[in-house]
Amino acid sequence: MNNRLGSPRKYMSDINVTPLVDVMLVLLIIFMVTAPMMMQGVTVNLPKTATRNIKTKEEPLVLTINKKGEIFLENHRIKFENLETKMKVILKYRRDKQILLRADKDIPYGSVIKVMAAVKRAGVTKLGMVTEPLD
Repeated sequence: MNNRLGSPRKYMSDINVTPLVDVMLVLLIIFMVTAPMMMQGVTVNLPKTATRNIKTKEEPLVLTINKKGEIFLENHRIKFENLETKMKVILKYRRDKQILLRADKDIPYGSVIKVMAAVKRAGVTKLGMVTEPLD
């Protein structure tokens, strides 16, 4: 097979990378935009203080008390009566027995102290309070 100039036709066997890069960039932008929307959690109005960040070796458990007084361990709702037993079971398999407490600033002090006491009875050695930084 010769073309008009008399040279044999050569086929290109290289992969065209430009469409691949275009598709990957579009996917990257889509994931960057949708990732913040996929985050779930319990909405809590945290008190504002001037503190330092807590440094931990492993990911600490997060215990949350929302404005209604409901208790959540990570994102799972727990009744106060079951809190101590569930914490004992969870802490039995954890090397680092620490927990972070996120409590809404409008929750009565007594409710927070009851939860803190139950967590301490369950065997937590370190209890950190989560706050928002002052502006």
